[in-house]
Amino acid sequence: MKKPPPKPELDPKSDPGIDLTIDRTLELPMYLQICQRFKTAIEQGHLHAGDRVPAVRALATELNLARGTVEMAYRILTDEGYLQVRGAAGTVVSPHLPQPAVHKPQATVPSHSISAALDHDGRAPKPLQLGLPALDAFPRKVWNRIVGHRLRSSEPMRLGYPHPAGYDQLRERIATYLGVSRGVVCLPEQVFVTTGLRNTLELTLSSLSIVGNEFWFEDPGYILARPFLQNAAVKLVPVPVDEHGLIVEEGKRLSPYAKFALVTPSHQSPLGVTLSLERRMALLDWASNAGSWIIEDDYDSEFRYQGRPLPALKSLDRNDRVIYAGTFSKVMFPGLRLAYVVAPLSAVARFQAVSSNLNAGSPYLFQASVADFMAEGHFSRHLKKMRMLYAERRAITQRVFQQELGDRIRINLQPGGMHMLAQLADDENDVLLDERARAVGLAMHPLSRWYIDAKPRQGLLMGFANVTDEREAMRLAKKLKEVFG
Repeated sequence: MKKPPPKPELDPKSDPGIDLTIDRTLELPMYLQICQRFKTAIEQGHLHAGDRVPAVRALATELNLARGTVEMAYRILTDEGYLQVRGAAGTVVSPHLPQPAVHKPQATVPSHSISAALDHDGRAPKPLQLGLPALDAFPRKVWNRIVGHRLRSSEPMRLGYPHPAGYDQLRERIATYLGVSRGVVCLPEQVFVTTGLRNTLELTLSSLSIVGNEFWFEDPGYILARPFLQNAAVKLVPVPVDEHGLIVEEGKRLSPYAKFALVTPSHQSPLGVTLSLERRMALLDWASNAGSWIIEDDYDSEFRYQGRPLPALKSLDRNDRVIYAGTFSKVMFPGLRLAYVVAPLSAVARFQAVSSNLNAGSPYLFQASVADFMAEGHFSRHLKKMRMLYAERRAITQRVFQQELGDRIRINLQPGGMHMLAQLADDENDVLLDERARAVGLAMHPLSRWYIDAKPRQGLLMGFANVTDEREAMRLAKKLKEVFG
């Protein structure tokens, strides 16, 4: 009697009920996310006893993960009785599933792990959303014309894989722009085009870090960078921030020989303060003496409303220790998914090697279009227009909200940026207020969740770039007033 042929291996793409996607913004480790996805698929009946699951190597390739991450997940699932290894026959869903698997409700990730990513959902922007430029003021007709021209005139070779480091003309334009506006002198070869800060950090750590490196992180600091770094093979060292920015002496006390420091010197995320010149020089001296790297996240420094934009920390760097990170998401629009990093000259070869292995590059069409947008002068004109527009919207939002909510909030405007902080009394609960605000359609963030070890302050972070006029500001302020009760 012939044995029945083995069942075909599971193809997650062919069954819409099986979701094995990984959310790299979550604090939950990736191997545990895989475990959770398989358990959910089994409990909801999308996977049955005896079904073959993908081989470790195949799933690691599909999810763009290290093989060891998938192996750890499979080992846990096997130990818990969900999977069974059958040698050459592959790995299958166990015929003797744990009893709770039949009726256990789907596991959920705690809400605090995902609250910061709620607004990155592909849906329409929400009022007061952070990190969102004025979409109504972007020159869409000019942009559409440029993209259309590139689309019609592109050569057949542009249908192939783009250069992993970025489109040459865009790298040249970025280098020129940084030299003029940010005081950053660099060669086009030092510029690497990425898809955002997370990709920039991935490229940087893959090029320069080893397992266990200590990493200074502002406390409070950029909340969407934190889970990626916590899942990376580095040890976060939270360093407190005050009204002058990162407290460098405290960082030296906590970890004098940390390999990296991630800072937002022009407009600290989230407090909005500026790193003082004294601390900038102290930070550079520390990096030079310790042989460490400073990652400067210059995410919205173009928007300063008192005087000219401050020079970048990188412009003061005389020892090649600063890795400069910028983005087009804030100055153009986030749907581009285009950012860039300036590698130190001494590390360019390593960045080149890693970028070739890390990905296949960003799409040519948008890179070339941004290069044209800059070459034709639209980029600089757009920035000038947005500085004036944001200064007006910032003033209106602050005045109306402060007037409408009175002593329930305190908004002290910082010199730059695209968001403001509404400080609350210590007896308020910003997390509860945020949940109520989201229930009525407002997309703020509670300040307290941006802290790690430092004593959290109560406050609400609000983006003002899309508050179009006083009438709109009043409508939103009244909504928030109802939330306070």
